[in-house]
Amino acid sequence: MSLHFLSHWSWIAKVKVNTQAVLKRAQHVQGQKTPKKQWQAAWLLKAVTCIDLTTLAGDDTPSNIHRLCLKAIQPVRYDLLKKMDMHDKGITTAAVCVYPSRVADAIKLLNAANSSLPVASVATGFPTGQTPLETRLQEVHMAVADGATEIDIVINRMLVLTGQWEALYDEICQFRQACSDAHMKTILAIGELGTFTNVYKASMVAMMAGSDFIKTSTGKEVVNATYPVAIVMMRAIRNYFLCTGHKVGFKPAGGIRTAQESLVWLTLIKEELGNDWLCPHLFRLGASSLLADIERQIYHYVTGQYAAYHELPMP
Repeated sequence: MSLHFLSHWSWIAKVKVNTQAVLKRAQHVQGQKTPKKQWQAAWLLKAVTCIDLTTLAGDDTPSNIHRLCLKAIQPVRYDLLKKMDMHDKGITTAAVCVYPSRVADAIKLLNAANSSLPVASVATGFPTGQTPLETRLQEVHMAVADGATEIDIVINRMLVLTGQWEALYDEICQFRQACSDAHMKTILAIGELGTFTNVYKASMVAMMAGSDFIKTSTGKEVVNATYPVAIVMMRAIRNYFLCTGHKVGFKPAGGIRTAQESLVWLTLIKEELGNDWLCPHLFRLGASSLLADIERQIYHYVTGQYAAYHELPMP
């Protein structure tokens, strides 16, 4: 697939994904052994630095945004990091992710804490994308004006399901323009796209329109981040890189809750895309409860015991 090929829409009709091969690859990844002992602890700290620590609840208030930001700045207890000689390595999560109306709260707290941690905001009618285009664009402008430096947009799934690929491209281009200098992560909502082939096509269109990341899900759909879908998206990222020389990031989100799962995600990234993608610049984990389990595993590595949940501060 050359750049010339990408510049015409005829390629879209020719895309086919081998479902059985994808499922077999996903099964293989899940069956692999993950690192143990100090290697596991190192990989878990790597996972922490790639987390977009997220709260997207109807009952979000300034006080729980405050807690979220403090947890993002100090995601693992200082004494545990000190015992691993990692206390002075600047370990934080990659960003915090909130609704547009809570961006100002997050910015205020992070500024007060003298932290440069990025604030990501969902936008464009999250989670469904079913609001007028003008409203969706305005939401992006407002989040950027309030200080968000990353915007997680949602696509209009109807355009995918009805095969309106050029219209999808045009919409995402407008979101890209509205984001200005902010990084744009494009949420495909894979649980609502129907087929692996649609996921691949939507991934390619999103990247062509200027997405810095492609993201699996809002976390609000019935099906969220699954390994087979991730493989399809990662292959699209790889093909896009081979065509253009441009690296686009990947963000699984929704339902990622255990330290063990985060190790599988890191392994999958390493094998499918390579070490260059094993950094917050190109890989994010969208999660709210994942960090608590990672911290429990690190506590176990350091002390040999499992912490009671009240011993570790929750976001």
